[in-house]
Amino acid sequence: MSADTDVEVLRREGRIVVVGASLAGLRAAETLREEGFTGSLTMIGDEPYEPYDRPPLSKQALLGRARAEDTALPRRRRIGAEWRLGVAAEGLDRNAKRVRLANGDTVAYDRLLITTGTRARPWFHPEQAALDGVFALRTRDDSARLYRRLTGGVSRVLVIGAGFTGSEVASACRELGLDVTVAERGPAPLVGALGGVVGEAAGRLQRRKGVDLRCGISVTALEGDYVGRLRRAHLSDGSAIEVEVAVVSLGAIRNTDWLAGSGVAAGPRGIACDAGCRVFDVNGIVTDDIYAAGDVARSPHPLFDYQFLSLEHWGNAVEQAGTAAHNMICAGPERRPHLWLPMFWSSQFGVNIKSVGVPSLGDQLLVAQGALAEERFVAVYGYRGRVIAAASFDGAKWLGFYQQQIEAAAPFPPEYRVVDRRTEAPQPVDPAFPDPHLPTHGPTVTLTGHSPSERRVAFVPPHA
Repeated sequence: MSADTDVEVLRREGRIVVVGASLAGLRAAETLREEGFTGSLTMIGDEPYEPYDRPPLSKQALLGRARAEDTALPRRRRIGAEWRLGVAAEGLDRNAKRVRLANGDTVAYDRLLITTGTRARPWFHPEQAALDGVFALRTRDDSARLYRRLTGGVSRVLVIGAGFTGSEVASACRELGLDVTVAERGPAPLVGALGGVVGEAAGRLQRRKGVDLRCGISVTALEGDYVGRLRRAHLSDGSAIEVEVAVVSLGAIRNTDWLAGSGVAAGPRGIACDAGCRVFDVNGIVTDDIYAAGDVARSPHPLFDYQFLSLEHWGNAVEQAGTAAHNMICAGPERRPHLWLPMFWSSQFGVNIKSVGVPSLGDQLLVAQGALAEERFVAVYGYRGRVIAAASFDGAKWLGFYQQQIEAAAPFPPEYRVVDRRTEAPQPVDPAFPDPHLPTHGPTVTLTGHSPSERRVAFVPPHA
C-alpha cells in the first residue's frame, strides 16, 4: 500500500468517538464529515439533549425572549453519528482504547476527541445548596427552572459572584423589575477578567441601574426555613439579608474528573494539548490519537508568551473544534495550529461589553477612546511594552483595529494619537488585577503556565 493510500485510509476510515455533546463536539463532528471522514462517529453526552447554545441561557432565556428548550444549535450538515445521550463518560482506558460510561457500557475508538467543557461551581455547603430557591446556571434545565422562579412572584434575589454570568443574571433581574443584591468577594465586578480599573466602571454601572452591589463581601451561609425554602443569607461583614432566590455564580469547573488515572495530563485547569489540539500524557509526551477542544482544553499561544490558555469563549470552541477535527484525519504535514485570538462579549445593563486578546496578562492599561466615567470607552492593555488586549464598553467598532495591533505585537503605549482631541494624552495605569493565586469569579481567559501537566510525578529510571 502506498503512502498516499495510507493517508486516504487515515482520513476516511476507523472509529472516532467524541466525548462531550457540546458546541465544540458538534462543530468538530460536522468538520469531520465535511473533510471526508466516512468511518463511524459516536457522540457521548451526559445531558439528555443534543448540543444547544449556552449564551442565551443567562440573557434572552431569563427575560422570556427565548425559551431554554429552543436553544438547539443549528446544524451545518448531517453528521451520521450514533448518539449516546444522558450517560456520562466515567473512565478512559488508553491501552484498550475504550471509553467507559456511567451505565457500565464501553465504547471503543481509534481516535478520541474530548469536548466535555465545564460545569457550574456548586455552593460549598451541600445541604444549603439543596435549599428550595438556590440555583446555579449552566444548563438549559438550570435556565428554565430559574426563569420560572424569577417570574413566579419573588421580590428579592441574591447573586453570589459578579463575574460575567453573575452580572448578566443581575441585569436580567433588574430588567424584570426585581430587587437584586450582588455579593462579590473581589473589589469590583468583572475584576478577574478585566481588572479593577475597568471593574470599577462596571460597578458604577450596576449601582446606577439599581443593583445593591456589595464588593469585598462574601456569603458565609444560606439559611432556610423549616420546610427547606431559602429565606436568608449571612454575609462576611456580619449582616444578613432576606432573600427568596440565590443564584450561585462562582465560576466554572472543567469536566476532567472522569480522566483520573488515565495517564492524560488533565486537572482542574483543563486538559493540556499542543497547538494542534493533540493531548499530552502526564509525562509531557504528546499522544496522536486523543485530542481536546473547547472550554476543557488548554494549549500554548505564541502571542501570549507561549503560556497555556484555557478559554471559555464561544468562538474559541468553534475554531478549536475545527482545528482538532481537521488534524484528527490528516497526516502530519497537513496539520495546522490553533492560534485563534481570544474574543468575548457580554450584554448587561444596556451596555455591550467586548474584549479581544488576553486582558488578564496585562501589566498596564490605557483608556484610548472615551472615558471610564461615561461607561463608553475602549481600554487597551499592555504587557512588557506591547499591546496584548483591548476591552470596550459600547465601543466594539474599535476592536478590529486593536486585534490587528495585538497580532502585530504593536508597542504599548500606542504610538498613535487617540481620537478624542484631548488636551493631554492619557497615561498608562496599573489595570489592578487581583493576585492570580486567589480565586476570582468568572475570568473567561485563564493563564495556566507552561507545564503540560500539573500532576506531580516521580521519576523512575529504566532498569539496566
